[in-house]
Amino acid sequence: MRRTVSLTAVATLATAALALAAPAGQAARATASPSHGVTVAHACAAPAKKGEMACNALQVTSGTPKSAHAESDLTAAAAPSGYGPASLQAAYNLPAASGGSGQTVAIVDAYDDPNAESDLAVYRSRYGLSACTTAGGCFRKVDQSGGTHYPRADSGWAEEISLDLDMVSAACPNCRILLVEASSASMTNLGTAVNTAVRLGAKFVSNSYGGSESSSDATYDSSYFNHPGVAITVSSGDNGYGVEYPAASKYVTAVGGTSLSTASTSRGWNDTVWSGAGSGCSTYDAKQSWQKDTGCAGRTVADVSAVADPNTGVAVYDSYRSATGWMVFGGTSASSPLIAATYALGGAPSSGSYPASFPYAHTSALYDVTSGSNGSCGGSYLCTGTTGYDGPSGLGVPNGTAAFTG
Repeated sequence: MRRTVSLTAVATLATAALALAAPAGQAARATASPSHGVTVAHACAAPAKKGEMACNALQVTSGTPKSAHAESDLTAAAAPSGYGPASLQAAYNLPAASGGSGQTVAIVDAYDDPNAESDLAVYRSRYGLSACTTAGGCFRKVDQSGGTHYPRADSGWAEEISLDLDMVSAACPNCRILLVEASSASMTNLGTAVNTAVRLGAKFVSNSYGGSESSSDATYDSSYFNHPGVAITVSSGDNGYGVEYPAASKYVTAVGGTSLSTASTSRGWNDTVWSGAGSGCSTYDAKQSWQKDTGCAGRTVADVSAVADPNTGVAVYDSYRSATGWMVFGGTSASSPLIAATYALGGAPSSGSYPASFPYAHTSALYDVTSGSNGSCGGSYLCTGTTGYDGPSGLGVPNGTAAFTG
């Protein structure tokens, strides 16, 4: 069942819920965000048991986002609300017109979206992007084994799928897209879908879901996420301060969230920490050698970030059981596919490399995020935007593709 959450004064609830160790997606899960009067609903149902995941997509259900009618190439009367490709490419200095050709970005989600390809066509047509179809060899949809026995449809995960497909298209219009649909939202089935995406040749795999950490995470790491030469991105979560899996996996790029707005600067844009972004210190996963922060003995979430605040949300088209079609979404489900597509713009990772390490070798090629907070952690960098590395935004947001190449 869809859960509606007001974004006014809920950061405290999110922190309290995490302190009680409520699994991600449970009814206790609140969404933290600045108080701008926007109301959102979680697209996906809460996990019912251990080992299940929830998608990290938040639909704006009332109020007017700051990103409404943001596209400079469309009149305000005609533009869908929310940031579209032109805004996102400009904000993150992405070479969308020239990059990504020949690269395949895989999207891993649970359940089926029967309208995935047709909805993608509406989005791309609306923003003047080239068609991406099965017939043209650009789009492919498979089940978790790589076949065409698709799982049952689910309207919430269909919204997640539309968000993911649209964000890859926005950041990398020349990329091919592979949609792999897991039979259910269990980590086992979603992990199997990750392995299928890699087996089918994807060098970039986005995962916009998460759940509670557990003692099984080391097994999941080795079984599903240890793929050298493949950039695997994962949403950091929408609960505010606290860690989700698989963002905590030491083999992935954990993607945090920001609030994105225009600014009177040479860049023309500004990112601050979104108060709903997940971050913190993993209980079970070890820190990799490239991560140098000293306030966490284990793996620290996140690595990098991009827009996720629903109040500065993105335009998405989804028609499966939707009365509106055009909607505005936020959540780190938006930032993960954006970063996966940014990796793709930079070219295929070298064989044997761990792309999660790339941003740490190119920190000057990121826009640092130095303000904002996602909860209470004694004022440390684990929950507070600061100069250099911090938990909610990681090393920062893309400034072109240099930080995402080997």
